[in-house]
Amino acid sequence: MSEEKEPLNFIEQIIEDDLKTSHSKDTLCFRFPPEPNGYLHIGHASSISLNFGLGLRYNAPVNLRFDDTNPAKEEQRFVEAIKRDIEWLGFEWAQECYASDYFQQLYDWAIVLINNGKAYVDSQSSDAIAEQKGTPIKEGVNSPFRNRSVEVNLALFEQMKTGEAPEGLHVLRAKINMTSTNMLMRDPIIYRTLHKSHHRTGTDWKIFPMYDWTHGESDYIEQVSHSFCTLEFLPHRELYDWFLDEVVVSEKLRPKQREFARRNLSHTVVSKRKLARLVENGVVASWDDPRMPTISGLRRRGYTPASIRNFAEGIGVGKRDNLIDVSRLEFSIREDLNKVADRVMAVLDPVKVIITNFPEEKTEWLDAENNQEDENAGFRKLPFSRELYIEKEDFREEANKKFFRLKLGKEVRLKNAYIIKAESCVKDGDGNVTEIHCTYDPESRSGSGTDASMRKVKGTLHWVSIKDALEIEVRRYDRLFIDPSPDTHKDKDFMEFVNPNSLDIITGYGEPSLSELQVEDKVQFQRIGYFTVDKDSTLDKKVFNRTVGLRDSWTKIDQ
Repeated sequence: MSEEKEPLNFIEQIIEDDLKTSHSKDTLCFRFPPEPNGYLHIGHASSISLNFGLGLRYNAPVNLRFDDTNPAKEEQRFVEAIKRDIEWLGFEWAQECYASDYFQQLYDWAIVLINNGKAYVDSQSSDAIAEQKGTPIKEGVNSPFRNRSVEVNLALFEQMKTGEAPEGLHVLRAKINMTSTNMLMRDPIIYRTLHKSHHRTGTDWKIFPMYDWTHGESDYIEQVSHSFCTLEFLPHRELYDWFLDEVVVSEKLRPKQREFARRNLSHTVVSKRKLARLVENGVVASWDDPRMPTISGLRRRGYTPASIRNFAEGIGVGKRDNLIDVSRLEFSIREDLNKVADRVMAVLDPVKVIITNFPEEKTEWLDAENNQEDENAGFRKLPFSRELYIEKEDFREEANKKFFRLKLGKEVRLKNAYIIKAESCVKDGDGNVTEIHCTYDPESRSGSGTDASMRKVKGTLHWVSIKDALEIEVRRYDRLFIDPSPDTHKDKDFMEFVNPNSLDIITGYGEPSLSELQVEDKVQFQRIGYFTVDKDSTLDKKVFNRTVGLRDSWTKIDQ
């Protein structure tokens, strides 16, 4: 039997249909067009995976084109961050393009529009223009400047270009139809004046094209065959095609815009404007704060390129906007790190254990398996001594039969080491346990092959040797918002739903092998979760970010 092919999604079906009618494979070309006014986020990751994935599927070029038409908000540092993120995700672009590369051509085409009576300079205020556009149920009204002569329009447009006209005095509008049922077709603005320095062109230009004018014409210049956008651009398709009608020549390929649904992520926001507010208001430290849904933030949190790509591919593309639970993203990183992350031991809320029958000055080095999921991961050496740290929650003086950790008079196994028995404990003046006195069975070491080592005990605890422990800073991150959809409440600002406990910084103690880890190295703190080394680490102190817990602790809370 022949191997069954995976069913095509509707985007792939569009391409396959075009290959049968109007395109050949060598005419296929895609693009990813970010605006450099912030960092890319998880929503962009889906678009990146879609467009670059199509490029791989059809062996077609994919351009990275920056929509850099607003010097008031765009910066070179965002350009560099975007390129860094795409490369980190594992994708390569065919050409690095900029809308600013096409400023002269776009301007020349605008002159053609004016000469053909298809564009005019409007000298009204933005409020007056908005008022005259009407509403979806009320037709628009023509601008009093709509019938200016070609000569006057050309002269005024030249004043806009040279900077002779003050900023905001004029705009250039397309002359289409002020009674159209599509509000975007009611004489849209295609140029405005901005007397600001552009990150690539400096002060050469005083006029800057609007997105709708730039988008389709840039696709046409680059000969992009299929321009895939999210659903909010569906009403823009009519305008996209109208602008192309004015410049397309028969011997060149005409781009096609089609739309797919945005995939929103629960317990976060993916609007760059709102993400910028989080940074500007100090809710987070930066665009790459590990709580941010930016690709750089997820990377710093400990997410891998594979986990993000697998998440994007898993949710697929659809025709209806959808809210994806963040637990699906967390599942992707757990699944990936379970395969690749070495298992190490760290104690985050320590209490001292003294093994009274272990020699005071002795340190025994034990073998510990790095990753049972990877037979090639090998082993490392762990120091074992008289005084250890375990987690406070792993000890109770008394407990019922379902408590399989350490309690007085009972035994547990220390991971990779021996079976110990709690004999007594010491408390401070407030009744808090400060020391647990235990004995160990020297014949019970894991993997020793003795009968005693095979003795069954139900509990196994992680631990660290106190005299060899590495003090570490641990940043425990949680969801940034307590509401699943914080920006959909019409009567409330999304900032009201910020989780005040999204970051908890504590001091922990890890086994000495942690000192060898480098920035972005990933490990599993056994029985706790997955962690990565943060860039704030120094020679004196390692800083670890919690990527995700071993289990989804929010499921029951959400239910």
